[in-house]
Amino acid sequence: MATIEADGLAKSYGSVDALAEMSLSVSRGELFGFLGPNGAGKTTTIRILTGQVSPDRGEARVLGTDPTATPLETRRRIGIVPEQQRPPSFLTPREFIAFVGEVRSLEPEAVAERTEVWADRLGFRSKLDTLHAELSRGQQQKVMITQAFVHEPEVVFIDEPVANLDPLVQEQVKRLLVAYAAAGNTVFVSTHNIDVAEDICTRVGIVADGSLIAECDLETMDEPLLETFLRHVDGASPRDVPNPTTR
Repeated sequence: MATIEADGLAKSYGSVDALAEMSLSVSRGELFGFLGPNGAGKTTTIRILTGQVSPDRGEARVLGTDPTATPLETRRRIGIVPEQQRPPSFLTPREFIAFVGEVRSLEPEAVAERTEVWADRLGFRSKLDTLHAELSRGQQQKVMITQAFVHEPEVVFIDEPVANLDPLVQEQVKRLLVAYAAAGNTVFVSTHNIDVAEDICTRVGIVADGSLIAECDLETMDEPLLETFLRHVDGASPRDVPNPTTR
């Protein structure tokens, strides 16, 4: 059963075509890697699938909802770790995660319990009551990961999941993502890091020039993912344009 679907998505920013006929399908229980060079269209695709921007044409469905028509409903049911986004500097991790839980209509007791569990998993329990402004970028990334999982969503979108994390925590996060997908959830990982995709993903979609140009089942591939990637994206041109107003 597909939990994430895109059919013919196109999006332009001024004269730049960020997406051109992006189509994909991701099933429940998959850890899907969205792999491409910088500027390939990965972030724009995630913004559309999570209801942050609307496509110029094409359709998207996430857990049966239309993220363009009902963005709040879509975002209520999914988890998101956006690229390079930080938690509010004037809040502590405990306060921020409690706020996220309230927005998602969770009982405060459940949020508090899950916050402690994830803080233990990721190693920031001693920082739960420290302002984000005083935390390292890596510690802030741990908080962003926690807020995405605190409501136990069926679908999680993560842009560069191990960015800013030390090697030990990188391995912990990788194992958590694998286990989460294995439990029947869908994890959509956007990355340009081939090693990360090869380490954890069950299937990889290679994107370049604003389109999905190849899909790879990592269990049946007969060549290294790097070779497949280079063969498909050599000569691709950057198209994705940052749009700060949609972050």
